[in-house]
Amino acid sequence: MIDKRKVRKRIRHAILLFTCYPIQLIGALVFCLPLRLMPLDWVSAIGGWIGRHLGPHMRVSWVARYNLMKAFPEKTPAEIDEIVVNMWDNLMRTFVEYPHSRWLCSHYDERIEFVNFERVETLRDDGKGGIFFTAHIGNWEIASMLSVKSGMPLHRIYRQANNPYVEWIFRYFRLGVKGVLVPKGTGGFRQIVDLMRKNGHLAMLIDQKMNEGIWANFFGYRVKTTPSLASLVLKHDYPAIPVRSQRLKGAYYRVTFEPPLQIEKTGDHQKDILRFMEKANKIMENWIREDPAQWLWVHKRWPDSKKMWVQLYKQRRLWKKGIKPEDVFQAAIKDRRE
Repeated sequence: MIDKRKVRKRIRHAILLFTCYPIQLIGALVFCLPLRLMPLDWVSAIGGWIGRHLGPHMRVSWVARYNLMKAFPEKTPAEIDEIVVNMWDNLMRTFVEYPHSRWLCSHYDERIEFVNFERVETLRDDGKGGIFFTAHIGNWEIASMLSVKSGMPLHRIYRQANNPYVEWIFRYFRLGVKGVLVPKGTGGFRQIVDLMRKNGHLAMLIDQKMNEGIWANFFGYRVKTTPSLASLVLKHDYPAIPVRSQRLKGAYYRVTFEPPLQIEKTGDHQKDILRFMEKANKIMENWIREDPAQWLWVHKRWPDSKKMWVQLYKQRRLWKKGIKPEDVFQAAIKDRRE
């Protein structure tokens, strides 16, 4: 008997493969090629201008405003709006700088200041696997340049593009960094474990919104957090170095390598995982507090962000007058832990 759902799925896939996906590929090429042909400083400046002037007016910016109000309840609407403007400046610069990734791999010393790089060299030479973890902060793609400077392959976890043709473009721009690109998911985690057993070195972002995971503290609220980092460290004793990426000015960057994150094992594996991830979250929180505009606030990072930003948007007239809607504000900080 013919499974109609499978037939419809195959037909839909064929339509995407031969119509929508090629059109998206053309659009991606039209976008990327001019950016790659222009000097990096021009591209970054154009992206920053677009971000500052268009981004704050998009509806998704109300997600950022709600998140900022939740994380920084002491800040006024005007202060939060200023952070949103600067966030879009950084975000759009990061986006349009992407086609220059391979160029940056061969010119990293002209653009990137590496701080405490000896910690990378120690991990490279210790004869076992190691982990570098970071957040969507600054131009987070720049952090992977540590691989080029150290001559050490760096395996990276990433979200695979739905369009296989566009995926090829993404992989092309990442070719300057040696190592395996591992798609997110259960199969990807198994591949990571295998690579680590062969003394591989892994880079991962740990600040994404998760549908699954453990509940851990972040800015005084519980958020779903991936336990993968803690699981690998606690089970295999891999060193884990926090890596902070900062945008200095325009298309110039600083990458700082902090001391390996350690935690004493108590014998209660689940509690140890939670304590480790809360320490990791606290490191990222400290980075963000120091320069809030460099983090990606449009993530629906907290559970209530998914709906409450809509309530804030509905009362935007009050916000634009410099008034926080009291009902939304109280809902935002309801479960705050000091």
